[in-house]
Amino acid sequence: MNVTRIGLDLAKNVFQVHGVDRDERVVIKRQLKRGQVLGYFEKLPPCRIGMEACAGAHCWARAFSRIGHEVKLIPPQFVKPYVKGQKNDANDAGGDLRSGGPAQHALRPGQDRRSAGPAGRAPHPR
Repeated sequence: MNVTRIGLDLAKNVFQVHGVDRDERVVIKRQLKRGQVLGYFEKLPPCRIGMEACAGAHCWARAFSRIGHEVKLIPPQFVKPYVKGQKNDANDAGGDLRSGGPAQHALRPGQDRRSAGPAGRAPHPR
């Protein structure tokens, strides 16, 4: 299996995994229980994992980084436009994958996350 990017939707017990290869073809689309997640990702070759940023995402990001994956935490406001269809965990995982593309959400040199509004624009002056 030649996976290059994975979108992961975190939940309490059941996580959704959505992965594509170099040609953007879907090669993984499955559910994993919490206890299966690390074992599953240890078997995969190193790839980029996109997750919606939340309290638990930072802990998972550290665990995935330790086993060699590159992790991108994506602010929720940037994931929502990429979700296709109704709101559910499987569609959210696909949105995480699509929004975690290579050149997306990059900050300009000298810019911090607080000053970057939607799509990297400066916030409205008050």
